[in-house]
Amino acid sequence: MHREERAVLERYLKERGLKMTAARETVLEAFLGLETHVTVDDILEAARALDPGIGQATVFRTMKLFADAGLAREACRDDGGRQYEHAWRHAHHDHLTCVDCGKVVEFVDPAIEKAQEAVYRRYGFTSSGHRLELFGRCPDCSKKRSR
Repeated sequence: MHREERAVLERYLKERGLKMTAARETVLEAFLGLETHVTVDDILEAARALDPGIGQATVFRTMKLFADAGLAREACRDDGGRQYEHAWRHAHHDHLTCVDCGKVVEFVDPAIEKAQEAVYRRYGFTSSGHRLELFGRCPDCSKKRSR
């Protein structure tokens, strides 16, 4: 299961003189088994279901490795907490987050992408990626507030 992602991680680790440890393998399996935006605590819980000895610091360090290797990317921040989502073979998208219930809608808008590229050019920057999160109230929460 998840052979391609494991190969990506192994290649990344080998290039840096690091090894694929049992703990990294456990965290990888736990993370890849979660198909949503997840916190380190979510990943820790899933990893501990596989290996009760996994610690929080291990998950934090391993998720940083996964992000550097291109397997994970930082997603939206709920109350300032870091969240991750799958990056490998998952297309770029932006986020629209409800400020009341926390619902997240993923979207791609070509006009926004084009505008961002224009900003890079205007200031002479070379793009290395971006993360856009818009905040508002979802239709359900807007209805609740208007009652």
